[in-house]
Amino acid sequence: MAKRSSLSIRIVEGKNLPAKDITGSSDPYCIVKVDNESIIRTATVWKTLCPFWGEEYQVHLPPTFHMVAFYVMDEDALSRDDVIGKVCLTRDTLVTHPKGFSGWAHLTEVDPDEEVQGEIHLRLEVVPGTRACRLRCSVLEARDLAPKDRNGTSDPFVRVRYNGRTQETSIVKKSCYPRWNETFEFELEEGATEALCVEAWDWDLVSRNDFLGKVVFNVQRLWVAQQEEGWFRLQPDQSKSRQKEGNLGSLQLEVRLRDEMVLPSGCYQALVQLLCREVKLGTQGPGQLIPLIEEMTSTECRQEVATNLLKLFLGQGLAKDFLDLLFQLELGRTSEANTLFRSNSLASKSMESFLKVAGMRYLHGVLGPIIDRIFEEKKYVELDPSKVEVKDVGCSGLHRPQTEAEVLEQSAQTLRAHLGELLSALCRSVRACPAVVRATFRQLFQRVRERFPSAEHENVPFIAVTSFLCLRFFSPAIMAPKLFHLRERHADARTSRTLLLLAKAVQNVGNMDTPASRAKEAWMEPLQPTVHQGVTQLKDFITKLVDIEEKEELDLQRALSLQAPPVKEGPLFIHRTKGKSPLLTSFKKLYFSLTTEALSFAKTPSSKKSALIKLANIRAAEKVEEKSFGSSHVMQVIYTDDAGRPQTAYLQCKCVNELNQWLSALRKQVALCWRW
Repeated sequence: MAKRSSLSIRIVEGKNLPAKDITGSSDPYCIVKVDNESIIRTATVWKTLCPFWGEEYQVHLPPTFHMVAFYVMDEDALSRDDVIGKVCLTRDTLVTHPKGFSGWAHLTEVDPDEEVQGEIHLRLEVVPGTRACRLRCSVLEARDLAPKDRNGTSDPFVRVRYNGRTQETSIVKKSCYPRWNETFEFELEEGATEALCVEAWDWDLVSRNDFLGKVVFNVQRLWVAQQEEGWFRLQPDQSKSRQKEGNLGSLQLEVRLRDEMVLPSGCYQALVQLLCREVKLGTQGPGQLIPLIEEMTSTECRQEVATNLLKLFLGQGLAKDFLDLLFQLELGRTSEANTLFRSNSLASKSMESFLKVAGMRYLHGVLGPIIDRIFEEKKYVELDPSKVEVKDVGCSGLHRPQTEAEVLEQSAQTLRAHLGELLSALCRSVRACPAVVRATFRQLFQRVRERFPSAEHENVPFIAVTSFLCLRFFSPAIMAPKLFHLRERHADARTSRTLLLLAKAVQNVGNMDTPASRAKEAWMEPLQPTVHQGVTQLKDFITKLVDIEEKEELDLQRALSLQAPPVKEGPLFIHRTKGKSPLLTSFKKLYFSLTTEALSFAKTPSSKKSALIKLANIRAAEKVEEKSFGSSHVMQVIYTDDAGRPQTAYLQCKCVNELNQWLSALRKQVALCWRW
């Protein structure tokens, strides 16, 4: 039995942030820290005081953590990033919100003297003397100090104060893990009430020194103990007035803490077998467990339940059967065709999760080039006359104001081109779509056609497919490409508007261009010919998509069963220790793939894997001390080679989010491997 704590974090948006740039705006991003350790960094949203992030994270934590803090920063290209403010949520606060903290929180001022972290190693002794006892303080070392300089380190020294006297250590340059091994002595009078204060500081040549934290000792207690040694957590300086709030803007957050007791895997086998038996029997069986789960699940946690069930059945090879059972259950209680799969039911949420797991690479192949072009062009696009901004056009010296009609026509041409390109790419992608996705859509198409066989419902099977493929997969990815890993940064305001209009057009095509969808926003009428043509293209695409034979699907499943599917993959920089190893001899960017059996890498995603480390040989995966290689976000993988010799591989990730994701995935897969 093991205890596990996890945080579900959604950083939604900010509003009314103060301007930090001379342009009257800011370039905000968020950093999330747990007990002063950075675990998340959002993308930067440029030139806005009301940024939208919409980023979601799942973080596993030690049950002993105390606080999670959200810092809103302003990115600067030429100087240190400005701190706008922060929101702190203690563990006790999160415990009082069992359904999660959700809402707006005011940003509070960040006092540098309270932003401390790390520990200091001290040895304190009361030493007898000829005339009086002496207090001896040995400053040995410190670890995990806060980085205060632009290079990501500090230049720390220690100041020891007692009874009006102050002594200082030497300065250790560019280190958050300094060693001093210096000793100081003070005269100690019997009955003295003065406290001993040990302060850590970051030395700066030009500006004032930065406070790194302090530890205060009761001398009377030391007198009784005579000697004390250990690591002491650095504390903030709270002598100043408390933080003020209200004029730094607000941050909208959704944070949920979950404390779990994880039992040995054998304890869950009876439930797994019961669920699998019900899915295999389908609606012909007597089981009511799946409908009961849906009925007892609240709207707030239905997505989480759907994701976990889908993972379970994917592992059992029953994902398609599970989704088919959900399709039949929803069709059985639906009487109106136009309401089918429109609610946030277990079927809808499970299908969303399935597409993100099985179809993400397919999505990138179809959408990626179009999204990249929109980001690169950064054209001004607007179809709503009430929102048109008329701008000057023409060559130097011949500028004239562009008319509203010209703006609308140019915008319509741009969107028609993007929509036409997207539909063409989609129609060419039938063979690229994963067989398991095609087979699932085939099952959905057939079930809906059986439920609504009349001629008046001819389009209903097609709309059932597009309700997932277009409305819940492609359109959300177009509107927020960062959240679907299509881009590393959020779009600016102009690009966001283009993406939103394109997503609306895709939704109209997915709705089969119904009169109801046209009536909502009449100003989308200029796209109507392309939308109408797109409906024909989409129906032809779906007809081909669901035309997959059982033999074709089984052949692909057999091929996939011979190789473990990737749990996580992506580019990393690698460095290895000296000695023979299957790894390379210097830092190099390679493409890594983690499966349920091994960690392997190759030069490119498509090239043959050139080396691998079996999960059974991995002994540990840990973060590496900051700046050990002159780089951030480095982890070490300790393993044994085929001859049983210990080896270490150092892998550098591009950001703290990527580092935590790789560590979490590695540790989970290694634990599962050792368990079995």
